[in-house]
Amino acid sequence: MMTNLFSIFDPSTNLFSLPINWISTLLGIFFIPFTFWLIPNRHLIFWYTILNKLHNEFKILMNSKFNGSTFIFISMFSFILFNNFLGLFPYIFTSTSHLTLSLTMSLPLWLSFMMYGWINNTQHMFAHMIPQGTPTILMPFMVMIETISNIIRPGTLAVRLTANMIAGHLLMTLLSSTGNNFSLFLIYFLIIIQILLLILESAVAIIQSYVISILSTLYSSEVN
Repeated sequence: MMTNLFSIFDPSTNLFSLPINWISTLLGIFFIPFTFWLIPNRHLIFWYTILNKLHNEFKILMNSKFNGSTFIFISMFSFILFNNFLGLFPYIFTSTSHLTLSLTMSLPLWLSFMMYGWINNTQHMFAHMIPQGTPTILMPFMVMIETISNIIRPGTLAVRLTANMIAGHLLMTLLSSTGNNFSLFLIYFLIIIQILLLILESAVAIIQSYVISILSTLYSSEVN
């Protein structure tokens, strides 16, 4: 059993020292089959509308004629969004605030894009190393810079998601831990601040899942 709010960053609980908290990451999968047995309501129609808009946007970015090519990025958006919102509830493990999860998603995607690009479109990948109009004397430096920027892409994707989720959760936790020493007026003021922070974190949860999926889509479009 968790003892404080900082336990949401601990991958293992006190029950036989097992990483049981990671089970919360898979909770969304158990709810997927139930949507096929429910009468479509406003929530489902709203969610399907969002996914359809994302599909059209990703399809434009990828310049792909295949309808199923955006499925992996829509699934990533839904998965990250679910886990981000789940972490906003007290005493629930936030899996997206760990590099174990975020790097596990971004690194295989980046590796698959790079392998596909260098094997099938080698000339196109070399052309990306040097932007058009680069002076001859700067070409070696541009190749180095582009190579480094390509290598650090999975790390930036993972750290961006992890840092944003940790920052908001830690700020809310630290503010709430100071409430015991406040007067009644300051406690009311602190509650208002916490509500505003919670709204901000809800927006961050949506924005980060969207940013990760959009950047992954852009990275995949560069190898075609």
